[in-house]
Amino acid sequence: MDTTTGAIRPRAVFSRYQKFVIAVLAFLQFSIILDFMIISPLGAMMIPTLHMSPQQFGLAVSSYAFSAGASGLLAAGFADRFDRKRLLLFFYAGFILGTLLCALATTYPLLLAARIVTGVFGGVIGSVVLAIATDLFALEVRGRVMGFIQTAFAASQVLGLPAGLYFANRWDWHAPFLAIIAVAVPAGLVILFWMKPVAAHLTLTQERSPFMHLAHTLAEPRYRLAFILTMLLPTGGYMLMPFGTAFIVGNVGLSLATLPTIYLVTGLCTVFVGPLVGKASDSYGKYRTFCFGTIMTIIMVAIWTNMGHAPLITVIAVNVLLFIGIFSRMIPAQALMSAIPEVTKRGAFNAVSASLQQFAGGVSAAIAGAVIALAPNGALLHFNWLGAIVMGVAALSLLLMYFVHQAVPEPPPR
Repeated sequence: MDTTTGAIRPRAVFSRYQKFVIAVLAFLQFSIILDFMIISPLGAMMIPTLHMSPQQFGLAVSSYAFSAGASGLLAAGFADRFDRKRLLLFFYAGFILGTLLCALATTYPLLLAARIVTGVFGGVIGSVVLAIATDLFALEVRGRVMGFIQTAFAASQVLGLPAGLYFANRWDWHAPFLAIIAVAVPAGLVILFWMKPVAAHLTLTQERSPFMHLAHTLAEPRYRLAFILTMLLPTGGYMLMPFGTAFIVGNVGLSLATLPTIYLVTGLCTVFVGPLVGKASDSYGKYRTFCFGTIMTIIMVAIWTNMGHAPLITVIAVNVLLFIGIFSRMIPAQALMSAIPEVTKRGAFNAVSASLQQFAGGVSAAIAGAVIALAPNGALLHFNWLGAIVMGVAALSLLLMYFVHQAVPEPPPR
């Protein structure tokens, strides 16, 4: 380990504490992603129960993103002025409160308000997680670290979504939110008592005004391309995922009872993909891995959004390949862009990135809600239009990522 920065040198073996930190960060991502993702499979239950239209459901999803975006911008100026562990605990406590409000919501307006509260706090956590990972791990091994952290996405499918759907089917759609609280509170206590402070950046010269710190971060020319990419990358998730279960039930012709199986098998497969993608991005190059993931994503989105009635095995296979493509974009992109900001601006850079990502995601979800229409038989109309938009944005992001790759001193592939 580099004793001056705490970063791990290439090929270093992670210590027990470093593995603990990775596990903690991955679990935080698990709970945050699960809270967002659980809305999608519950959509088929929530829409009729709360008498929502597709547009209202799209707004319920995007409200989280918009509030998270506003919160990220407000927090960015202060993100490098405190111990990152303390920031993490503060926002995680607020996230738990927002999730509790979701569990107690009985009307659409209450659900909308609860999602806004959850977004205000939950939307900042991801940026703090990335700042901690960037502070503690060198670029040469950061692909592996990001791979393990992002495995939380798959774990939320393997463990969270099937369990959440089981609870929802056994009781009602409120139950999964209570389950998230039950696992989030112990995780917060683990961070409080066992995680060490992450405050090495405080020993460096800081800008005196948090507002100038934010302004300088926003105005830094080197960050602009990364910020644009940050807004483009989540388009597919926010456009397609909220309506995924409704599409499976209404268009593909499968029943609600098959959803846990789809998410479970897809998650089990992709749990192993995250670490492998992370290792591949460190070994063969982060941009090369991103190229592979983008091409695969475009192909699978075209297949998925134009699918008609299909058997369960076909739906599972398409989902697995689609998520492999998504992971192969997400992990190397995060690792590559994490090398852009200097130490004293990492918190602000990640907070602004998270804010822009959430705003872009909110716009994407709102556009999806406006494009999608509901046929009399319950099928979704124009879902393939969303696929065309997602494929176009993915192709543009591939071009822009090339210029980020040229600007980052990435070590040559091993």
